Amino acid sequence: MKTEQRRKYLKLSGLEPMIVSAETNFINVGERTNVAGSRKFLRLVKEEKFDEALDIARHQVEGGAQVIDINMDDGLIDGKEAMVRFLNLIMAEPDIARVPIMIDSSKWDIIEAGLQVVQGKCVVNSISLKEGEEEFISHAKKIKRYGAAVIIMAFDEVGQADNYQRRIEISKRSYDILVNQVNFPPEDIIFDLNIFPVATGMEEHRKNAIDFIEATKWVRENLPHCSVSGGVSNVSFSFRGNNPVREAMHSVFLYHAIQAGMNMGIVNPAMLEVYDDIPKDLLEHVEDVILDRRDDATERLLDFAETVVGTSKEKTIDLSWREESLQNRITRALVKGIDQYIVDDVEEARQAAEKPIEVIEGNLMAGMNVVGDLFGSGKMFLPQVVKSARVMKKAVAYLLPYIEEEKRKNPELAEGNGSAGKVLMATVKGDVHDIGKNIVSVVLGCNNYEIVDLGVMVPPEKIIQTAIDEQVDVIGLSGLITPSLDEMVFLAKEMERRNFKVPLLIGGATTSKAHTAVKIDPQYKNAVVHVNDASRAVTVVGDLLNKRSNQKYVGDLKEDYEKFREGFLKRTKQKEYLTIEEARKNKYIIDWNSSEISKPNKLGPQVIEDFDLKKLEPYIDWTPFFRSWDLHGKYPAILKDNVVGEQATSLFKDAQELLQKVFKEKLLGAKAIYGLFEANTVNDDDIQLTSGSGDFKFRTLRQQLKKHAGKPNFALADFIAPKESGKQDYVGCFCVTTGFGTKELAEAFEADHDDYNSIMIKALADRLAEAFAEYLHHKIRKEDWGYASDEQFTNEELIKESYKGIRPAPGYPACPDHLEKLTIWEVLQVKNKIGVELTEGLAMWPAASVSGYYFANPEARYFGLGKIKEDQVKDFATRKNIDFEYAKKWLNPNLID
Repeated sequence: MKTEQRRKYLKLSGLEPMIVSAETNFINVGERTNVAGSRKFLRLVKEEKFDEALDIARHQVEGGAQVIDINMDDGLIDGKEAMVRFLNLIMAEPDIARVPIMIDSSKWDIIEAGLQVVQGKCVVNSISLKEGEEEFISHAKKIKRYGAAVIIMAFDEVGQADNYQRRIEISKRSYDILVNQVNFPPEDIIFDLNIFPVATGMEEHRKNAIDFIEATKWVRENLPHCSVSGGVSNVSFSFRGNNPVREAMHSVFLYHAIQAGMNMGIVNPAMLEVYDDIPKDLLEHVEDVILDRRDDATERLLDFAETVVGTSKEKTIDLSWREESLQNRITRALVKGIDQYIVDDVEEARQAAEKPIEVIEGNLMAGMNVVGDLFGSGKMFLPQVVKSARVMKKAVAYLLPYIEEEKRKNPELAEGNGSAGKVLMATVKGDVHDIGKNIVSVVLGCNNYEIVDLGVMVPPEKIIQTAIDEQVDVIGLSGLITPSLDEMVFLAKEMERRNFKVPLLIGGATTSKAHTAVKIDPQYKNAVVHVNDASRAVTVVGDLLNKRSNQKYVGDLKEDYEKFREGFLKRTKQKEYLTIEEARKNKYIIDWNSSEISKPNKLGPQVIEDFDLKKLEPYIDWTPFFRSWDLHGKYPAILKDNVVGEQATSLFKDAQELLQKVFKEKLLGAKAIYGLFEANTVNDDDIQLTSGSGDFKFRTLRQQLKKHAGKPNFALADFIAPKESGKQDYVGCFCVTTGFGTKELAEAFEADHDDYNSIMIKALADRLAEAFAEYLHHKIRKEDWGYASDEQFTNEELIKESYKGIRPAPGYPACPDHLEKLTIWEVLQVKNKIGVELTEGLAMWPAASVSGYYFANPEARYFGLGKIKEDQVKDFATRKNIDFEYAKKWLNPNLID
């Protein structure tokens, strides 16, 4: 019953959408928030230490889990109450709630309780035909009504499917009931076909793995649009205690199962070997077992396993590749990022070529094609690709004089450059952040695209005119701050007005598929694509410029965005919001008669100049550094990760070398200004502070989403004593920078064709700025304010913000209004005192700068403002004495659509 109908894709979401398409890599489900799979998580839930339990969920997401499985099935806990409580806590943590949730339970009442509180589109794990068709249909209808996807266990009234025939029989029956009787969307069906151990010594277990793999292939070919999942660690259960063999078994099983169509599952990345790195003798023995290729496969693997217990990989420097052919040497230099010999090899290639351009189009592009293939298949990572680009640029720089000389002699050669296409890249007006843009440019450049990089703070008219003058094939826009979103909308409108046909790529930290689909795509009738990471850029641009298939690709994209837009707007309308007056009546209440208010030891502004950057080293949070290079995992565990550990270690070594050079040679300048002031809340949502130069007001914004009974609508002003309380309270604000000198260093590296270190210095400057903010807050708590003079925290505890008090920043969830930076600059005289400026879009320059507030109240907490209504925008405009339309422009990203 194979079908030619168009493929429908599984779509899940937390705060961010996830579409499981044919191009999507394997979806890894994190299982450590499962009381049956983690003793620690079970203990924390039993002891009601839900804050610590949340950390486990956070670590799962930081470690690369794209879905988190939550299970509360234990006889000694109230599973229903625990599920609801934990999900509600997760929903308030944006860094966790951004990924979809898998509600996992064998008890329907727990599943339904979870469905009633979870946000986004989740997965139910699981239902089956075990109790018969009537209950199966009843549960499926409810899951459909809640809008969730579902995992179907290969289990019926007879028992679990334990062979190929039973797996396909139960899957076919379940699918037919769901699709034909329940009208369940087939793309929302995920089959768990039961992964059982192999090599147990029992004859009936011999085909466990190959039966799963072949059943997966059958399901994907015969049951349209569905997915296949499973718990991978089960396959190696009989080799507990021998991690090298288990890791190889997981890798081999996944390699073949994914080829057969398995597209998601539970697998611990730390228990996974890279398939290509498995020693050939071990690989042969493992594949004999997994694929059931020999009658004596189990005995042979058991014997062989004794020889690999505790073995480790030895690494030696091997220069034998220098004896290989010229092309092999050039390819290896590009793949490994070795620039030591590239000029010699390129000169040898030039001597053998008729024209110098042939070395680029032949030898170098052949090597870069290998880089592209390895990156696309997940066998190379971003830092390695950027190093490859460095080698490529040095090779091209060496050849350019010869190419120019050839063009001078033969002018007809000047036409055409053989590139795959021309891409304009720009960070939009008012925004100064470009690390992500630069990485995408390098990755595209490595795939033979010509890049026209306009840099940062580029006005729309320059982008438009350059695109016309250069006849570019694609325009890529980047932005980090929320005002950049409106710039992108304006540019899309302008491209439409000017009848542009070129595709528009959207990327950057504040961008999302939701904003692209809802705000930008409707403004431009041609292709608009949100690119959420550099690894997708090559595929997306390739699809957009493929003349044979791009019309279908763009059509599918437009249709997908339209459906997403409809669903998004429908969800938004379903939520209830309070008026600003009602929200204020439901504000967070602090008992100011008993609340602890500490008077600062030092009032007024303080300046720090020529700060010693070396002091910041202990305060650096390295996890975001790796994330900026598309290496996902928490530091320091990422250095030992089986998938990215080797590359993370290499990257960290390079970062440390450059960082120590920065410290030793004082290559970057660091300054700070901060101040603690008398303050009180006035008019519900304003914080009035007094400094030596007069009175100022910080205008805060209040949540307006209608909450459950007993849940307040927060504003930052709630954490400062109101004037009418008669209590004198205090507030602080600050700006730190470690960015002076970054631009010059980056440009020097770029002049030397070294994108790798150009990106590296910007990433390090950003980490140092965040470390400076952490250092200064620590100093203020212990000394200047002094309310935590005996505080003793490790760096890990500081990163977790275990301390008392908060440090929110304009432009972030609790206070997304960038306009308040102007007040901070006025209170502290930031530009005059330390030289940090605000751009037209209110981004800080230098880019490696951080600003924000200090709140000391023990009850102060972080929260997300969420969407607000127009009545609050009008109220805000009145309070700030600014034009309503101007206020609306700045608060637009948070305004209800």
